[in-house]
This record gives sequence, structure tokens and C-alpha cells, in this order.
Amino acid sequence: MGRGPDHGAQNRSAIATLVERSTRYLLLVHMAGGNNRAEDLRDGPIRALGPLLAALTWDQGSEMAKHAEFTTAAGVPVYFCDPHSPWQRGTNENTNGLLRQYFPKFTNLSGYGPQHLARVAAALNNRPRLTLNDETPAERFARLLTTHT
Repeated sequence: MGRGPDHGAQNRSAIATLVERSTRYLLLVHMAGGNNRAEDLRDGPIRALGPLLAALTWDQGSEMAKHAEFTTAAGVPVYFCDPHSPWQRGTNENTNGLLRQYFPKFTNLSGYGPQHLARVAAALNNRPRLTLNDETPAERFARLLTTHT
């Protein structure tokens, strides 16, 4: 599961993107903004994923300061990509590119609440992908869950 914040206008707002790598299944986490970004990134994935958490790979950044607290609270290890190595986050970077269709660069993201983010994630999760042989991320994720339960 890759994770990274998608920053809005002047880096004053953000949406955390959680993308399961093999299925491209996407969850978007509303981040309140302000000075509590590290707390948002510690608590948001736990609320969004709950028991589905397995391991997260995070980008570098000050908003990741609470990663040890996240590991303790969720019981999930956190891995970091190497600095200045965006190719290690290909799925997440590609997903952020898709999100630009809904949230253009420099958009103030603070006005988009959890319901709106859920609609955007549903639209992308139900969109067939060439990389998935024209299946949708939702179809692949459902199959992944049934094979691991």
C-alpha cells in the first residue's frame, strides 16, 4: 500500500492517497490541514483501512514525523522510499496524476470533504485500467480480499 499526500495551493491543504499496488485500489483521506499534518497522516490511514493494513511505503517529508506512532498504533511497519527516488513510488505517482483530473494543481484541497473524496475514489476504482487487462481496481481488490480471507 503506497501512501503520499497530494498537496494543494501553496501546500496549505492536502489529501492523503492510499493505493494498493497490485490492484491499484485507491482510498483518499481528507487532511484537515494546518499544523497537524503529521497527526493526520498518523491517524487517517488507520481510520480509512482499519484491519486491511499490512504495510505502508511512505514518501519522505516532515508530515511523516509521526510514522513511529503510526506503527505502534496500527501494528504496521512503515517503509520509506529512498530520497529523490520517485520511481520507487510509481503506482502512487501515477495515481496522483489521475487525481489531477479532479483536483488540478494549485487547487485549495481543504474544501473537499470525505464524501467528495469517496466519490472521486469510487470513480477511479470503477474505471477499467489497461495495466489490469481492462479490469477495474475494485474488481481486482475484491478478488484479492476473497483470496486472503
